[in-house]
Formats: sequence, structure tokens, C-alpha cells
Amino acid sequence: MRQIFAVKRMRGPACDASLPLEEQVDWKAHAALMNGLHAEGFVLFGGPLEGTRNVLLIIRAKDAKETETRLAADPWTPNDLLCIKQAVPWTLRLGTIS
Repeated sequence: MRQIFAVKRMRGPACDASLPLEEQVDWKAHAALMNGLHAEGFVLFGGPLEGTRNVLLIIRAKDAKETETRLAADPWTPNDLLCIKQAVPWTLRLGTIS
């Protein structure tokens, strides 16, 4: 059974703070992978947390290991542009996710 996870990813040392996300190395490959994960229903929501170096993803996965494995395919992971800072199960109390 799949559950919902709140996954916080942090910009890594290779991320150029002077550039927007869309101008970072391998942006197109990163965006394509993330859009694909969203299209298949793995990533439900995602985006940068304003004023921080973090990104929040709401993910539907069988366990935390699946979140790590799937996000490892992101070219930004091995290139130290983003890393998982925290992945925790999230109990949704208000609203719905279909």
C-alpha cells in the first residue's frame, strides 16, 4: 500500500546560488524526470520553499526507500545539485489527494 511522504530536498554544493533553478546545469533533464514522476502519480506536488535552499515534494510511495531510489535517478542527485534532507510519512488531515 502506498502512503504519502513529505520530502525535503536541499540544494547541494554544486548548485550555483547566483542562478535561478532553470539555469542550473542539466535543468532540462531534471525537469523532464520530475515532470515524468508527476505524470505517473509518484510526485503529487513539488516546488522550492521561498527564501530557503530547500525544495518540498509531496510523494506517494510504498516506503521511504522508494523515494530515495526514484529520486536517485534525477541527474541533479549525483551532480550534487539536490540531495534528500528529510523524507517522512505525512498524515493528511485536511483536504484530499486523489
